Amino acid sequence: MSSLGRAKVLRSEGHSPGQIADELSLSMETVTWLLTQAKGTVAPRDVHIDWTSVSSSAPLLEQTAFMLLGRYYGDRNSPQAEPARDAQVIVGIALSGIPLATIIAVEENAKLAIYHPAKQNASERPVGSMSGNFAPVSGERCIIVDDTITSGTTVKEVVKYLKKHGATPVAIWVIFDKRGVKDVEGVPVYSLFRISRID
Repeated sequence: MSSLGRAKVLRSEGHSPGQIADELSLSMETVTWLLTQAKGTVAPRDVHIDWTSVSSSAPLLEQTAFMLLGRYYGDRNSPQAEPARDAQVIVGIALSGIPLATIIAVEENAKLAIYHPAKQNASERPVGSMSGNFAPVSGERCIIVDDTITSGTTVKEVVKYLKKHGATPVAIWVIFDKRGVKDVEGVPVYSLFRISRID
C-alpha cells in the first residue's frame, strides 16, 4: 500500500497526524500534505522508510539494538565519543524508540525512561513529556534512542526537555538519519544509516 493509502487508513482508524508521521517515518509536513493534498501544492521532499520486517520481529529488533551499541562503541575516531556506561538512563522516544531503548537499557544495565513527543499530544497547546511510570531523568546522563530522524524536530525537543529538567544528554542513537546531522543542540548523533534523496 502506498504512503498515501496507509496515511488515510491510519487517519480513519483515529490516529493523529503526529502518530501517522511516526508510523510512516515521515515529517509532519509530509503527512499533512498526504492527508490534504491541496491543489497546486508540491509534495514535500521526504522518503518513506518501511522497516516493519525488522520492527515486528523481536530477534531482529534485538540485533538492531546491538548494531546501535556497536556503532557507538566502534566510533573510536570521534573525540565526542563517551562511554555509554556513563549514561545512567536510556530515553526511548515513543513510539518506535521504546523497544530499542528497552533492549539497550537491559544490555547496559541502565534505567529506562520514555518520552512522549508533543506531536503525539492532541491538546490545544501540545507539549512533550516524560512518562511518570519509568525512570526520572533529573541529574542523570542520558542517551536518547529513536528509529528515525526525519526533520530533527522531535530529537531537538527531547534534548531541550532533558536539559531543562536537569539531565545531561550525551548521545542520540537512531537507525535512520534522513537529515545527515552530526549533532542536535550539541549532542552527537550516531546513526546506522543516512538516507539521502537525489532529485
